[in-house]
Amino acid sequence: MKRARWQTAIHGVAIAALAAGLAACQPEPAATAPAAEVPASAASAPAAVAPPVVAAPVGIPAALQARADALLAAHRQMIVLMTGERALEAAEKRAVSAVGQQLFHEMQERQQALIAQAADMTDPAAVAGLNALLDRIESEPSWFDADRLAFKEFLSELSTRYSQAQSLSGLKLGRRASEDLAVLAEIEQAYDRELKDVFGRFAQRGIEPKREKWADYVAKLQGLYSREQILKDFGAIVPYTQPPGGAKEKDSADAREIFGTSLPAKTVVLTFDDGPHARHTDEILEILKRYDAPAIFFQLGRNLGKLDAQGKAQLSATGAAAKRVLAAGHVLANHSFSHGMMAKMTDDAVRVEASETEALLDATGRPQSTLFRFPYGARNEAKLSTVEALKLRSMMWTVDSMDWADPVPKSIADRVLAEVDKAKRGVILFHDIQGRTVQALPTVLDQLVADGYRFATWRDGKFVVSASKKAAPDDGVAATSGDTLYRESHALVIGIDKYARWPGLHHAVPDAKAMEQLLVTRFGFKPENITALYDDQATRANILRALNEKLTDGKRVKRDDRVLVFFAGHGSTRKLASGRDVGYIVPVDATLDNLPSDAISMPQLQEVAEALSAKHVLFLVDACYSGLGLTRGGAAQGNRNFLTDNARRIGRQMLTAGGADQQVADDGPGGHSVFTWTMLQALSGKADLNGDNVITGTELAAYVAPAVSAIARQTPAFGSLPGSEGGEFVFALPVEREGLSGDSLQLDAAASQVNKRIDQANEQAVHAAAVPKAAKAGPAAVEVVVKNLEGADTKLTMPAAAPLTPRVAAQRANDRGLQLYRERRYDEAEAAFTEALKLQPRFALAANNLGFVYFKRGKPVEAARWFEQAIDMDGSRALAYLNLGDAYLQAGNDAKALAAYTTFVGLAPKHARVAALQAWIATPDAAHRPSLPPTNS
Repeated sequence: MKRARWQTAIHGVAIAALAAGLAACQPEPAATAPAAEVPASAASAPAAVAPPVVAAPVGIPAALQARADALLAAHRQMIVLMTGERALEAAEKRAVSAVGQQLFHEMQERQQALIAQAADMTDPAAVAGLNALLDRIESEPSWFDADRLAFKEFLSELSTRYSQAQSLSGLKLGRRASEDLAVLAEIEQAYDRELKDVFGRFAQRGIEPKREKWADYVAKLQGLYSREQILKDFGAIVPYTQPPGGAKEKDSADAREIFGTSLPAKTVVLTFDDGPHARHTDEILEILKRYDAPAIFFQLGRNLGKLDAQGKAQLSATGAAAKRVLAAGHVLANHSFSHGMMAKMTDDAVRVEASETEALLDATGRPQSTLFRFPYGARNEAKLSTVEALKLRSMMWTVDSMDWADPVPKSIADRVLAEVDKAKRGVILFHDIQGRTVQALPTVLDQLVADGYRFATWRDGKFVVSASKKAAPDDGVAATSGDTLYRESHALVIGIDKYARWPGLHHAVPDAKAMEQLLVTRFGFKPENITALYDDQATRANILRALNEKLTDGKRVKRDDRVLVFFAGHGSTRKLASGRDVGYIVPVDATLDNLPSDAISMPQLQEVAEALSAKHVLFLVDACYSGLGLTRGGAAQGNRNFLTDNARRIGRQMLTAGGADQQVADDGPGGHSVFTWTMLQALSGKADLNGDNVITGTELAAYVAPAVSAIARQTPAFGSLPGSEGGEFVFALPVEREGLSGDSLQLDAAASQVNKRIDQANEQAVHAAAVPKAAKAGPAAVEVVVKNLEGADTKLTMPAAAPLTPRVAAQRANDRGLQLYRERRYDEAEAAFTEALKLQPRFALAANNLGFVYFKRGKPVEAARWFEQAIDMDGSRALAYLNLGDAYLQAGNDAKALAAYTTFVGLAPKHARVAALQAWIATPDAAHRPSLPPTNS
């Protein structure tokens, strides 16, 4: 599908979703009425409104298009019929329910008719027609994304049937339908309750999507259909019990002034008063963007600009920030002109304050807004009536952050979270003119998101609830992950082999370059955010400039960022007259006898660490020395909400290769030092000691230190720098999606043996933490004892991870199998892939990978069975066909190898092996026989 276009549409409207489900889409319900009579003949009534007449796109058979249009029409009618159903009076609700049941079953019949017409997989014309229909489903410009959800079941059936097709065109169609389903899943994530409320009552298979701009979609459909007409076409009319318009509006929560009492549970409204501010407003916008959190900004007229003698609004430079608020999708509202005590003003003065600010707000280009907030919340009946006469409505608050008085960001955040936890909903008052608000806000949002809260705004006279940034995980993994924990990631990478006066090294530059590549390719660091200094670039002046100018630049590196500093080169230690040691990293231009002026001391690095505004900082130093002045090893023992808690703590951590009397082992595998090689293996996923899919700074040290100590004469040291609050630098592990084939890379035998020794050392060092007798049973925390810089033992504790669902456990087993395969540990890899398939029997990727382990061990017949199973699970998996062809060829079954290769060439025409395979397919003789990947048989 046109993935980029669909995704843009979804994300562009996500923050404008409705508040309390579909009920909020409708006006006040009608007065109570007797149950509507629905005639028995209604079950066969015609559609409420015929679908719009659209010329059949080229290539779609008329009958196929007619059935598709009828299905879409029924889908749209169901949306209109059921929108706001929960808010209807009893009689109308019963009528809607009865007709909805009939319409639902009619939709099912139309779905089946469409699927039945697509059933003939042997007819080339049928495949061509279906491809033309998919063109329309993917790219019809007059449809909303939600329209395309009408075809979900059809696409699912198409994918299932055609993934088993015997023709190449059929297989491609099945693969295309499968890709379309993946995009539909993304669209579903743009919705929350709406589709569940609409469809979930009629079948067990309810859709549970996230939220798009549902109000726009419903408005469009209500231009095509009306509930009354749908009911009437199905033979149902809801009678009056009193003359139209005779019912009085009932008092309800938030009926006059808005306090947020009508918000759904676990929903909050973020509001910011007294802006716009030249700097802090933009900083707050940046934070809100990361969380997809909408907000309402109550603006002061004097900060927006002024009215000239003719009453024309003139925006100031600060007022331009209000336009950026609008551009970000937030609401602008009125907070008076001067922030005066309006309860003490005359009615005329109140009227002028409000009217002039309205004029300035209109000048920003905002849509019409009716919200007004009295400064200080001070108002009386007269002033409230004056404002209401201007068609404005008072919004107050229920949670006061007190950021206007409290100078401590952590205290502000704790206060807000405590108040929200009591009420479970409400309107939060912040001010976008305070720097401390900017510092407190990420902590508040981190916790609210982790606790499952949603954010609402106010549009068109009602609350509109926004979707969460990420769909709530169904896999037991913490909601706050690497990509949401940090705004940006920055790194300084230094490697020095060619020293001017110090002895030369061999592997420092390759070590640093490998780390730079890993940060970009595996952990999402942007190349432009990495400063790399190699050999003659790594002078003392350049290193200090990068540390003190680039990394401490508050415009570039912000509070919710992470910073990693990697140094590979010489380290040295100097003993002071007091007997205390001071450690140094040695730049390329340092002399041998003047460390204080030529090298960079640990106290200098500590000063840099404290000056950085980033939340978490990690120094990885592949050099040996002491005198670092670290305060403690590791973080406090965590809990199931580790990532959420960690987001609120500053972290300054350092891991070094060894002590003052040791030398770096510069002869590890792959042209790396032992320390860096072990660290690279750790970051491949092995250092995730508690299985929570992230690697913390403490876990990295807990894996690396005992492993390096076991295979080299080094004792790595780890601890937290002064100023740290127990926070942890976090690496979020990506999901492995590689399907093994002859192209898959492996370590050489020597490197594989070193890795096995590393794992064995780690297994001996890691043990379960002691559990108090009163503690509940469950996964245990993990402990490792390492050395601190004073040479004493220190215990590092990793919190226990939450239990995993079978799907996630299967994915992790598959990831582990891939690591083991790369290390040529085939028995262990086979066991890991087997475990993945036990947990998730139809895991096509694991089936392919298990088959390739068999192939690699010279068992082509057994391998072919698993490749065939992988194809049976997912017929569009191209590599499985390639592997199947290789297995059959190795087993001597040339006919089946030809068939498998032919399918592979059609599915992956740009693969590197296609030319050689095509030559053998055209001329299947010994001269053109393809070369096979090597095996260990």
